Amino acid sequence: MASDFYDITYNPDVLSCIANLSNDEVFTPPEVANAMLDLLPQELFSDPNATFLDPAAKSGVFLREIAKRLLKGLEPIYPDLQERTDHIFKHQLYGIAITELTSHLSRRSLYCSKTANGNYSVTHFDTVDGNIRFKNIQHRWKDGRCVFCGASQKEYDREAGLETHAYEWIHTTKPEEIFKMKFDVIISNPPYQLNDGGGNGASAKPIYQLFVQGAKKLNPRFISMITPSRWFTGGKGLDEYRDEMLHDNHLRIIHDFPEASDCFTGVQIKGGVSYFLWDRDNAGNCAVYSHKGNEVLGPVSRPLLEKGCDTFIRYNEAVDILHKVKKLSEQSMERLVSTRLPFGLPNTYKGNKIKLANSDLKIYVSGNDREIRGTFAFAPARDISRGREMISWHKVFIAKAGSGSDVFPHPILPTPFYGEPNSICNESYLVIGPFKDKAECKNVMSYISTKFFRFLVLLKKNSQNAAKGVYQLVPQQDFSKSWTDEELYEKYALTDDEIAFIESMIKPMDLGGDD
Repeated sequence: MASDFYDITYNPDVLSCIANLSNDEVFTPPEVANAMLDLLPQELFSDPNATFLDPAAKSGVFLREIAKRLLKGLEPIYPDLQERTDHIFKHQLYGIAITELTSHLSRRSLYCSKTANGNYSVTHFDTVDGNIRFKNIQHRWKDGRCVFCGASQKEYDREAGLETHAYEWIHTTKPEEIFKMKFDVIISNPPYQLNDGGGNGASAKPIYQLFVQGAKKLNPRFISMITPSRWFTGGKGLDEYRDEMLHDNHLRIIHDFPEASDCFTGVQIKGGVSYFLWDRDNAGNCAVYSHKGNEVLGPVSRPLLEKGCDTFIRYNEAVDILHKVKKLSEQSMERLVSTRLPFGLPNTYKGNKIKLANSDLKIYVSGNDREIRGTFAFAPARDISRGREMISWHKVFIAKAGSGSDVFPHPILPTPFYGEPNSICNESYLVIGPFKDKAECKNVMSYISTKFFRFLVLLKKNSQNAAKGVYQLVPQQDFSKSWTDEELYEKYALTDDEIAFIESMIKPMDLGGDD
């Protein structure tokens, strides 16, 4: 029978075995591909004229699972299995592989042969590629960067025969010319990032947004892609894309996985992953689903942007909490937080181990765990290039990088510590202040230690980085007193369910004794 076609051919399912090989190019498990296909109107799979494209084919899983549905759905129109197979594979399914290897794998998944004109192909094409193409595209360099994807020439200008990672879909101004046809559905799990040559080779630039934007250029009826969720709050290279997506009311469904391993077993991607459905012909609110382990919360139909908020609130349970907080119209903690490099000193600046002059300042240069938060050195005042007004402050230091894994409950922020007058820091920390004295700083730290505070930070923090902007949704308090979660829950009239949700997401923070 047609429904058994692939089940008989593939056992065990090799696509499940290779589903997760790297964090940059994560292979999609068949169950995830099918969950994404379930978002589409199912009558598409009974339409002999519907066309489907995967512009970043790796294992061929999307095309294979679509083929399964079409083989069943078109049986009344094409009773003969071979005729039905020929029609589907030659006229409805198309793919662009990201490497030569994945082109072979995708063809083998779809055609049961790595060559579409081979003896074992379930349908015969006149070419090796069939409808799954791969071209060894070259980057177009300008000033050391690719003008299309921003890749570093130093990293990716490679000799012939080596993979360039110049993906065809995003290295053209006219993706519609690749197959010279329109598509009803564009569905994919695109590559997530490329090394951009910064940070001694450790810095990467997101590229998945380029695949989504390329898909929109073709104006298909539907787009469904799975990507990292960092775009919810913006970030490196994503601010324009975030603004575009959050103002697009054709984005009708989002399935969000704050812990990526709930979607891709064994894979950790900071900020989680999500897949969406974009519907060209229907606009409105977005149905948001949140996944936690085996539990699915939602859908909640809501706008992607809450009033007065420039970011997507990914947790449905958080929306009403945020409404209650914003109702009091209090000033934001963001106003008290410095930008990165508060004193103009990079992470590599470590100061001197001993004080060489009376005018030297204490500089905090490393992490702030209890065991090492006192790690400091001394810096000549002349080395400070900015933020001199903060030197004399009573202030709070907090690391700008988060801590721990993506598994909840999570600390969200590192432990803050007191910054006495005549103390500074390097790029590892942000400065919060100014405050009247050490006692007021301790009250601020008591507030930071609450789960309430760090939960509101979480709503803006989708990566390890905790820059100034993540504090935008946190209201300032009266810092003449210390704060507890119980006081804050009462102040903002949170319900038992809302409190329970916060408690389930945030780990306790122990400030310890006096510094």
